[in-house]
Amino acid sequence: MHDDGQFGEPVAAVYDESANEMFAPDVVDPVVDVLAELAGDGRALELGIGTGRIALPLAARGVPVHGIELSGAMIARLRAKPGAEGIGVTIGDFATATADGTFRLAYLVFNTIMNLTTQAGQVACFRNVARHLEPGGRFVIEVGVPDLRRLPPGERFVVFDGRETHWGIDEYDVATQGLISHHFDVRDGRVEKSSGRFRYVWPAELDLMALLAGMELSERWAGWDREPFTNESTGHVSIWTKP
Repeated sequence: MHDDGQFGEPVAAVYDESANEMFAPDVVDPVVDVLAELAGDGRALELGIGTGRIALPLAARGVPVHGIELSGAMIARLRAKPGAEGIGVTIGDFATATADGTFRLAYLVFNTIMNLTTQAGQVACFRNVARHLEPGGRFVIEVGVPDLRRLPPGERFVVFDGRETHWGIDEYDVATQGLISHHFDVRDGRVEKSSGRFRYVWPAELDLMALLAGMELSERWAGWDREPFTNESTGHVSIWTKP
């Protein structure tokens, strides 16, 4: 039986609803603008394509998109949406799965690199991307900067969301760069708890992974509007190039 990992049917069934603010045009459009520019007239490979939040509008711009996704439940949601018929999908772990052909662009957005919960898995992902990219191709990652400055000495938990219908608490294991993200959602008068395991990763660590895979950093911004990356940036969009 296929293992959907952390994103099986219970998560897939409510994913678009729970992340609905991430589907807003003012969030999606800047992402698609950058990716379409980088892809040009080439093909794009999305790692962790999910329900198609970015792939569908990117394909609508005329960019041929192929995805790699472990969760069949997430892909079922993608397939039910208009425009999905033109998007190819390879089912598997995006750190190791092989898609047919080569690509001008590969991308990982919305902290998805942290779904790989070991350093070895993240290194393997960069090497897998390098194998898929054509010469001169780009690899783009959007991910948060680890928020350890908010972690008091001796504590493991940071509250990152406290709305009436959702509480979010991150649990850190600094020794292993482990992160468990706990979510408490209020639905129909009941509180539902879910947790996901991740591995947080530093910008310089990602650059080293890229070098091990034969790629070099070409751009790093604080966001999709190409704001400068500074000491106070809470996230980054980084682009590495294959020679």
